Amino acid sequence: MSWEGPMEQVTLLQYVLVAVCALSAGTLGGIAGYGTGLLMPLVLTPIVGAEVVVPIIGVSSILTNASRVAAFRKEIDYRRAWLIGALALPTCMLGAYGYTFLSGKGAALVIGTFLILMVPIRLILKRLRTRLAGSGLAAAGAGYGLLVGGTAGSGVVLLSILMAAGLNGRAVVATDAIISLGLGVAKTGAFHAFGALPPSAWIMALIVGLSATPGAFIAKRLTQALPIHIHNAILDAAIICGGVILITHGMR
Repeated sequence: MSWEGPMEQVTLLQYVLVAVCALSAGTLGGIAGYGTGLLMPLVLTPIVGAEVVVPIIGVSSILTNASRVAAFRKEIDYRRAWLIGALALPTCMLGAYGYTFLSGKGAALVIGTFLILMVPIRLILKRLRTRLAGSGLAAAGAGYGLLVGGTAGSGVVLLSILMAAGLNGRAVVATDAIISLGLGVAKTGAFHAFGALPPSAWIMALIVGLSATPGAFIAKRLTQALPIHIHNAILDAAIICGGVILITHGMR
């Protein structure tokens, strides 16, 4: 993979723009369960080029998800987090390795369509009183690991999986954060080992991560007054919007 691009020509104004957008995306991420990984590529791609966007988001996700874990730590479902994370880790490494040969852009259409379909499917399963559990949840975790390893923004798939597993509201955000934190560390290690993280990408990733971090604590205050059914409606809307954004991005 060639890493030649516009990274060295980034201006101070562009760094400021990225920081402001990252704070907004981090706040949305604390409310809706995702934000930085899906929205920031739309800002970063014209500035740094498409090739380094996924590695940048991978590094920044360590900081953004660590802040969410700190803000929502009492809501974490550790049993489901371990089950999904353990199966997602090896496939995440495989996906990151694959990204060094292929761009994750081609998967955007499939992921986006899957996300949009996941909302009605989850509601049907809920009506039938059927939930993702055991081997089904483990298989979903393995599939998610492959997606998150080679794409940016596929974190909304994890949101769908957790809601289908029976989690609600802030428990979704909290459990998503601790799983994504572990996978972010693994993903960053893989990209670094495969030579996909030039020094300039580390700088941009730190700006994104540090700027988005306060958003989790802003979101915590905003969600304290939200009833569960309202928060779940926001999460469903977030999933559908995320799917639409990914499909639009993939069709470009």
